[in-house]
Amino acid sequence: IIQHVYGAQHPPFDPLLHANLIKAGNKPPSMSTPGKPKKATTFQEFESITSDAWDVGDDDDELLAMAAQNLNIEVVMETANKVIENHSKLQERRQHFERLPHSDSRLVKSHSEAPIGSPKVLAEERAALQRQQSLPHRPVIPLVARMADQNTSGTPAMTEREAFRLDKFRQLLAGPNTDLEELRKLSWSGIPRQVRPITWKLLSGYLPANAERRASTLQRKRQEYFGFIEQYYDSRNDEHHQDTYRQIHIDIPRMSPESLVLQPKVTEIFERILFIWAIRHPASGYVQGINDLVTPFFVVYVFEYIEEEVENFDVSSLQEEVLRNIEADSFWCMSKLLDGIQDNYTFAQPGIQRKVKALEELVSRIDETVHRHMQQYEVEYLQFAFRWMNNLLMRELPLRCTIRLWDTYQAEPEGFSHFHLYVCAAFLVHWRKEILEEKDFQGLMILLQNLPTMHWGNEEVSVLLAEAYRLKFAFADAPNHYKR
Repeated sequence: IIQHVYGAQHPPFDPLLHANLIKAGNKPPSMSTPGKPKKATTFQEFESITSDAWDVGDDDDELLAMAAQNLNIEVVMETANKVIENHSKLQERRQHFERLPHSDSRLVKSHSEAPIGSPKVLAEERAALQRQQSLPHRPVIPLVARMADQNTSGTPAMTEREAFRLDKFRQLLAGPNTDLEELRKLSWSGIPRQVRPITWKLLSGYLPANAERRASTLQRKRQEYFGFIEQYYDSRNDEHHQDTYRQIHIDIPRMSPESLVLQPKVTEIFERILFIWAIRHPASGYVQGINDLVTPFFVVYVFEYIEEEVENFDVSSLQEEVLRNIEADSFWCMSKLLDGIQDNYTFAQPGIQRKVKALEELVSRIDETVHRHMQQYEVEYLQFAFRWMNNLLMRELPLRCTIRLWDTYQAEPEGFSHFHLYVCAAFLVHWRKEILEEKDFQGLMILLQNLPTMHWGNEEVSVLLAEAYRLKFAFADAPNHYKR
């Protein structure tokens, strides 16, 4: 049974974690091209090459547009390093101010106003505070999006850069035939909320690139879906199908965000979508984990009709025709996604078994210390990474982060089936410091099943994707790199 996991507050960023991927002294040997020494460059040369293209908040379109092309490996490495380096510097500056002495939540104007006490006492107080902050809890922040992070709900005034990117999307989508390759390049770095529904439908292959054919395609596919409802849904209580329906009915209330999925109208829609998919895919049928994959599509397509944050919105207030459209579109796009990863859900779930094994091999090459640490305490990758593959990290990340992650997955070739492996590897190594601090099996399992990501947003996801992107280019075309 998969239970809700609510992570604790995201701890302060540790620049040393990412420094080991930047500094030659700590860099794992496997991260460099064999037999090819790294080209020495000054910081100024490095900066001029990357042009700040991957820095969060700058215009990253040009560099990210190159993601679909075969790039020189050194350029790719340096580009991804740029994200990590800028992120680390930003966090170091933040931590510098956080370390300034303070008391009772007020700023300290001088050292004379700092709390009086020995360094040991102050260290203990800080440690106690950090422990208190790290306890699992449900923070009062939107589950779908923090307004400052992403355009997934409650859109604030856009920055000049955001307005420019939105305009580029709209220009691309306005033509009679959308260039899907250009749309993928533009979408890799995130899709604005206003155009995410149409963009997801195009990138998933649900809608045709030809604008004139879209209306008729939508009408035909929506009618086809509700034809399936008429044909199959009444059989949900038949002896042959009742176990499938019962399991779906049990699993939906366990999903998040609860305020959305527990609405009777939403529960009803999800039950229909999942049951029809299971009936039409007898090779796998319904498997726990598939239920989570409906939510991002449903939430994004609801945003096509509302301005509010979805967790505060009564879905039943939408017109019946709108709800039918959202339901059918969610079904078809989820089906397109599952077509590429169906071996994850067939008997014995061989796709997941292979991917977890590949993850173990990859981590053993990129961070042998972490790998050996988990071996020492007999932690099997299958014990924590099965869920990462089965639910596409949806149980590890807030929904707002999943939606942003899926922007890139749909823009990346084989994003859900192949690129996800590298995202999982980058995600595990991200927690290197916390993993190495745990000195027993129980502590490691509690950490790995309750990673503190609830306060993650756009910046953290961008760093994660940059790491995954670099790993893909280093290892994807050289499988021997991650074989012992």
